[in-house]
Amino acid sequence: MAADTAPVLSLPQSLLVLGGTSEIALATARRLIARRTRTVWLAGRPSPALEQAAEQLRGHGADVHTVAFDALDPDSHETGLGKVFAESDVDMVLLAFGILGDQAIDEREPASAVRVAQTNYTGAVSAALVSATALQAQGHGSLVVLSSVAGERARRSDFIYGSSKAGLDAFAQGLGDALHGTGVHVMVVRPGFVRSKMTAALEEAPFTTTPEAVATAVELGLRRRSETVWVPGTLRVVMSALRHLPRGVYRRLPL
Repeated sequence: MAADTAPVLSLPQSLLVLGGTSEIALATARRLIARRTRTVWLAGRPSPALEQAAEQLRGHGADVHTVAFDALDPDSHETGLGKVFAESDVDMVLLAFGILGDQAIDEREPASAVRVAQTNYTGAVSAALVSATALQAQGHGSLVVLSSVAGERARRSDFIYGSSKAGLDAFAQGLGDALHGTGVHVMVVRPGFVRSKMTAALEEAPFTTTPEAVATAVELGLRRRSETVWVPGTLRVVMSALRHLPRGVYRRLPL
């Protein structure tokens, strides 16, 4: 294989998005379609928004299908996602669903906190394992998991959401180790605060990024076969420092 074609061929021709209305996922899909991707499956709860997302990607030149998927219904994951893999090989699965929750409400109402945990962690574990098993059966493919810097260390302002992402991040790292040498590549993406509809009501944090910037980082990570990607890259150093601060000092920071 020629050296100049290898990076291009590391990008997927077919893509399955778990969380088909995610702004980050759609930005990533658009970028990959512009490079090499020709077939996309958008998995999510049936809705006008999901159909609009599919139509948008068709406008970029891809063959796009929608798939019913509910993170809170793990019993349906194997059957629902299995239909996609039974149809053809999938080069990349992008796990992009999740909810922020509302910290103040979630602290007062445990059922709301549990919903955050079940969506962001339990549902993701189920979907990731189903996808990983199918990718391993193919003998190739990438599983890209959208984590968050919020999972690096619990913050008073969003520790419920952050703890769910911490669990997902640790799980994805372990899954990557388990799949090493099988032909399946697992990549964990850790964005900082992403400016999007989901975060529109929140005050922006330092190192704020965009869905398009995350998409660019995902593409670069795929080309490099990276295992961990930070967006922006500066956060790798920042979070390393914050992670090792004494707890009493960390608690006093305006986070």
